[in-house]
Amino acid sequence: MAEPILQAIDLSKSYNGHLALDRLNLSIAPGEIFCLLGANGAGKTTTINLFLNFIEPTSGEARIKGRSVVDAPLETKADLAYIPEQVNLYRNLTGLENLAYFNDLAGKGSRSRAELLEILEKAGLPREAATRRVSSYSKGMRQKVGIAIALAKQAEALLLDEPTSGLDPKASNEFSRLIEDLSSRGVAVLMATHDLFRAKESGHRVGIMREGKLLTTLKTADVSHADLEQIYLEHMSELTGISS
Repeated sequence: MAEPILQAIDLSKSYNGHLALDRLNLSIAPGEIFCLLGANGAGKTTTINLFLNFIEPTSGEARIKGRSVVDAPLETKADLAYIPEQVNLYRNLTGLENLAYFNDLAGKGSRSRAELLEILEKAGLPREAATRRVSSYSKGMRQKVGIAIALAKQAEALLLDEPTSGLDPKASNEFSRLIEDLSSRGVAVLMATHDLFRAKESGHRVGIMREGKLLTTLKTADVSHADLEQIYLEHMSELTGISS
């Protein structure tokens, strides 16, 4: 069995005595898409931020390719790409210019204009759009530039935080296909979402979170959409006391 690319070991985060994440244990293999499913406040974004080393754990470890993100921040970031709900790009630059800038920033070596355009096309951005300013882009187009940045960086791990929120169904489906393509290349993907349909369609495994705890993990191949919804609602009703 391949060594995990992403790994959480008893990972916890507390804010002023409140446990935002409670002893998370998780391993994601090369080529696997793992979806963290839960409502706002479940601990999904906290998990993403701990892997990004944006915040430090109260206890436990987040590891990328076996290295602690706290102990080896530069090395682990080199293997990582991140696409948030809103991809932050330079609005007055074109998609091509943004990709060139982030490619240089990643230190992966210079690439020709033709190579960068090819990467953008692989990410689903039409060539004519690549030379337009990002200020004219839809959210879906900005997400595609984010995918192109991950492709150019040759990242082995991809973190996604509600990436399809606000996208129309066509754009969501296109985005999912791009993520699946990255997975087929061996990239380990951790996606935080509250979209049951997207989790079932895109993920190989789904973890249901509530109040900072990972309650259960399911293989999506083993459950139907209806099964997943029922299991999810049962876990949520335990919180509210409402019978499903």
